[in-house]
Amino acid sequence: MMVSSPFGGGRASQGLPRLPTPPTGWPIGSYATYGEAQQAVDFLAESEFSVSDVTIVGVDLMVVERVIARLSWGRVLGTGAFSGAWFGVFAGVLLGLFVNRGFVLQVLTGLVLGILSGLVFAAIGYGTSRGRRDFSSASQLVAGRYDVLCQPRSAERARELLAKLALKPSS
Repeated sequence: MMVSSPFGGGRASQGLPRLPTPPTGWPIGSYATYGEAQQAVDFLAESEFSVSDVTIVGVDLMVVERVIARLSWGRVLGTGAFSGAWFGVFAGVLLGLFVNRGFVLQVLTGLVLGILSGLVFAAIGYGTSRGRRDFSSASQLVAGRYDVLCQPRSAERARELLAKLALKPSS
């Protein structure tokens, strides 16, 4: 089983370009969601089609920022203390492994210093924003549609197979 990687992962031997290049091929299908485009390529693979000729292209890209929560001093300081605690415990464990005495003391010291530094850095970061961004959010890069392209040598066969997929009853 092969897994795709956004970083290439040494796949130059398979003929993939090493630098960003526009996609090539003829359109064989257009889908509203990535899941539908992926289902179409899966169907081609199950039909013994050479999917190395196929490319899924996201068209009309947009960044979608979904607001998760309103920020407050309490939430910011709590998050800062929590992330600082994890880093402090990690640093304390590493220090404790290399010091012959007081493993528990090293971990507790790391925990306390981590919480304090997490609080300080969170307060500085939130305080300097001066209310310009009083919410937390998560961003995604999404496409308005997903086109499936195929190299010309096998595009007609791919279209025929995808026409069969379109005729199948959805489950």
